[in-house]
Amino acid sequence: MRFFSRLTITFLAVVLLPTFIATAQTPNITPGDNLVVEGIPPIPTTLVENVERYTNFRAASLSSWHPQRREMLISTRFGDTPQVHLVKFPQGARKQMTFFPERVAGGSFQPTQGDYFVFSKDIGGNEFSQNFRYDLATGEVTLLTDGKSRNSGGAWSTKGDRIVYTSTRRTGKDNDFYIINPKDPKSDKLIAQVEGGGWGALDWSVDDTQILITEYVSANESYLWLMDASTGEKKLITPKGGKEQVAYRGAIFSKDGKGLYVITDKESEFSRLGYVDLATQNYTFITSNIPWDVEDMELSDDGKNLAFVTNEDGRSVLHILDTETRQEKPLPKLPIGQVYGITWHKNNQDLGFTLVSARSTADVYSLNIRSNRVERWTQSETGGLNTANFSDAQLVRWKSFDGKTISGFLYRPPAKFKGKRPVIIDIHGGPESQFRPSFLGRNNYYLNELGVALFFPNVRGSSGYGKTFLKLDNGFKREDSVKDIGTLLDWIAQQPDLDKDRIMVTGGSYGGYMSLAVSTNYADKIRSAINIVGISNFVTFLEKTESYRRDLRRVEYGDERDRKMREFLLKISPLNNAQKIKKPLFVIHGKNDPRVPLNEAEQIVATVKKNNIPVWYLMAKDEGHGFSKKKNIDFQFYATVLYIQEHLLK
Repeated sequence: MRFFSRLTITFLAVVLLPTFIATAQTPNITPGDNLVVEGIPPIPTTLVENVERYTNFRAASLSSWHPQRREMLISTRFGDTPQVHLVKFPQGARKQMTFFPERVAGGSFQPTQGDYFVFSKDIGGNEFSQNFRYDLATGEVTLLTDGKSRNSGGAWSTKGDRIVYTSTRRTGKDNDFYIINPKDPKSDKLIAQVEGGGWGALDWSVDDTQILITEYVSANESYLWLMDASTGEKKLITPKGGKEQVAYRGAIFSKDGKGLYVITDKESEFSRLGYVDLATQNYTFITSNIPWDVEDMELSDDGKNLAFVTNEDGRSVLHILDTETRQEKPLPKLPIGQVYGITWHKNNQDLGFTLVSARSTADVYSLNIRSNRVERWTQSETGGLNTANFSDAQLVRWKSFDGKTISGFLYRPPAKFKGKRPVIIDIHGGPESQFRPSFLGRNNYYLNELGVALFFPNVRGSSGYGKTFLKLDNGFKREDSVKDIGTLLDWIAQQPDLDKDRIMVTGGSYGGYMSLAVSTNYADKIRSAINIVGISNFVTFLEKTESYRRDLRRVEYGDERDRKMREFLLKISPLNNAQKIKKPLFVIHGKNDPRVPLNEAEQIVATVKKNNIPVWYLMAKDEGHGFSKKKNIDFQFYATVLYIQEHLLK
C-alpha cells in the first residue's frame, strides 16, 4: 500500500495561491523578513489590490481514506502552508489536523484501525523530510525518524503494523531501507543497505514476508527487486544488462501474491500496464491497444479491480479493469484535465482521486463503481472569480531545426484584447517532466487582466511522448532542446495575433536553465527573462547538488568528471556565456534548495550585473526548490507582475 498519493508538493505549490496582507495607509508593501530583495523597485499597494483575487485560489488533494469509515484525509491550505485536514463526508467541513509553519506532506491513516496517521514534513524547503505519528485520540505528534536525514514516506505492511521507508542517515547519500512500527518509535531498524539515492519501497506481499522495491537509475532505466522483510536479502526480478533499457514506473503485488501488476516501457515506446508471473517471469501486456503512457495504478483491497490512469496527449483518462476478465468497466465521463492520486477505499467500491482542469482548481472526488456515481468531496475557493470564462489550452505543433515535431499548449487572452499580444514562454522543469493543461491559478491574471498569451512548450526530453523522445536531450545533445525554443520563437513570429517583439521566457529548475540559455542564444528575439531556481553552470551544479541525487543527475546531464563532458558542460553553461545576455533578467531562488544550490543564482546575478542591464533578484531564506509559503509566493507574484509591466508590456 502506498504511503502518499502521487500529487506532489510541487504541484500544490503551483495551485495553492495565498494572499499578502498590505495596508492602504502605506504606498508600498514591505518584503517579509526572510526575503532578500535586490534591484526590485518598490511594489505599490495598488498593485496588490489589483491582483488580490488571483492570489486567493485554494486547492485540495486526497491523501488517505479511513480504513473503517467513509472519511478521508486531504491536503489543503487555510493559513500559510498546506496542512492535513479531515473531511467526514462529501462537501463536509475541512477540519484542520496539523498546524505547522512548514508545509506538511500527505497524511496516511494506519490501514486497519485508523486510530492514527503518519505524515511527513521538512524544514524551510530543505527536503530532508521527517516522518511523524499523529494520534487522533489525543492530538499528540511523535517524531518517528532521526530528525536529521532525508526520509521517504514509505509503504504500509498489509497487516498495518509496520512501515518500510528509506533514509540517508547512514552515509548522507544512500537510500537504505528501514522498518518501523509507528506505535513504537524504538522499533526502528535498518533492514538493508544499498548504494545510491534512487531506491524506494513500493508494496508488501499479502503475507508481509516480502517487500517490492525499486531501483531508479534514470527516467529510461529502473529495476524491480524483491526484499525479504525479515533479513533484508534482495533478489533482482527484472534482469540487468540487456540490449534494451527498461523503465518501471510502478509495481504492486496481485492479491494472490503470484504476480505483479507493473507499469513499464519494456518492448514498447510507451509505458504499458502489464502482469508479470513471478514463477515464470512471463509478461502479459494489458494496454497495448492504448498508444499512450500509463502513469498510475491502484489495486482494490479485494484484488478484483485495478484502476489506472493514462496520459493521452497531456489529458488524463481514468480506467478501471476487472482483473479476472481483463475487461474495462464503463465509467462516467470526467471533465478534461488531470487525475492524480487514485486511492481505493477498503469497501472496494469507492475510488478517490484529485481532479484539476483549466477552469477548476484541484479538488477531491470519489467514484462508486457499483452506481457509477461521482461525488465531489471538496470545493476549493477561487477568489470570487468566475472561472468558467478562463482560457482553455490549444495544442500546437511545430517543426524544429532537425525536422522533428515539437508540441506545446497555447493559452490566448480574451477577445477583448485587440492587436498582437505579447507572449510569455514558460518552460517546465525536470527536464523529464511534461506540461499538461491544468488550472493556471495566478497565471490567469496575465491572460485576463494584462492580455498576455501564455505558451507552455514540451521540448525534446519531455516525458509523455515515448522513450525515444525522452532521451533526445541527454548528454551532448543538451542544446538541441534550446534550439527547439529557437524554432518556437520563429513560429510565434509567423502568427498574426502574437507579437514577436514582446516575448518573455521563464521557467523553474531545468526550465530556469532553459530561460538563461535562451537569453544567451536568442537575446535579439526576446524582451526579458525570469529564472526560477535554475541551473547557471552545469559543473558547479553537479558538484554541489545534494549527494543523494548527484549520480542520478549525471545520467541525464553527463558526468562532469569526464574531461570531454566537463568541457562541453562548461561551454554551454549560461554563466560562461553571460556576456551575451542583453535583456533584463529576474532571478528567484530559495536559500535551502537541495537540488539546485543557491550558488547557481548568486553567480549568475553577479555576472549579469556587469552587462549594465536591469537585474532583479529575490531570495527567500526559508524556502527551498521553489516557494511554498503564502507570504513568499505572494511577494514573488507581485514582483513578477511588476516585472512583466516594466520589461514586457512597455
